[in-house]
Amino acid sequence: MKITHYLYNAFIITSENKKIAIDPGGLFFYFFRFTTLIPKSEWESITHIFVTHGDPDHHWHTDRVAEASHAPIICNETMIRTINGKILMLGPRDKGLAFTTEVNNFRTLTVDETIELDGMSITGIKTTHGSLKLKFGLFSKTLHPGPEERIGWGSIGFQIIVDGKKIVNLGDTLLQEKEWQKIHEPDVLMIPIGGKMIHNTMDEQEALQAISIIKPKLVIPCHYNCPAFFTQKYNRADDKMFKEEVEKMGIKCVILRMGDSLELNNDE
Repeated sequence: MKITHYLYNAFIITSENKKIAIDPGGLFFYFFRFTTLIPKSEWESITHIFVTHGDPDHHWHTDRVAEASHAPIICNETMIRTINGKILMLGPRDKGLAFTTEVNNFRTLTVDETIELDGMSITGIKTTHGSLKLKFGLFSKTLHPGPEERIGWGSIGFQIIVDGKKIVNLGDTLLQEKEWQKIHEPDVLMIPIGGKMIHNTMDEQEALQAISIIKPKLVIPCHYNCPAFFTQKYNRADDKMFKEEVEKMGIKCVILRMGDSLELNNDE
């Protein structure tokens, strides 16, 4: 099994006959570029698309990857609505809660629900997106997740059991101490750590607390030090310190930069 990271929460997991894309979002505002995190050269060969929520850095290219690959989209049931007889997904590039994108190949689930799909067992995990403060010079605005707000819409994490490996991806989330006690020793945990300055996700210390609860075999930190909003390091975090603290627990931690991969052997 190979896991490749593309910043934010964008990953590709390749294993046997599957090529799973997680959060095929967009890279925004850095030198005014609106580009894909997962390279277009990978799109056609994707077999399954997982979307943790509807924010642009996670969802911007979901429909385009689905069109190129004909892969099913797996997401929270709140990401899909039936309107006037049409099955519509939250529009990846629309403003607000606009359900405009027709979909016909998808599977939805809820928190704690388990579905079986193409030899995979997929369980929804409770996650909660934090508020996001946007600052442009003297102007600032805080976006709060809520019943009528786009930010964090459809938030859910995934436990994916595929080819004998248990992979957990938490998307963008604050710490959920009680709920995550249900997660038991996954082979891989992908966890956000960049919420110190802008508390839209866990920071390093909260992520360490989550790790002490979940007890994974391997940790991959994500959603930190990413280019966005005219800076090269948005959602800042100290990954060196984080890695050292994880390894003090006797748990392996691997830091993946843009496009970096790691291989998992059967005995890992």
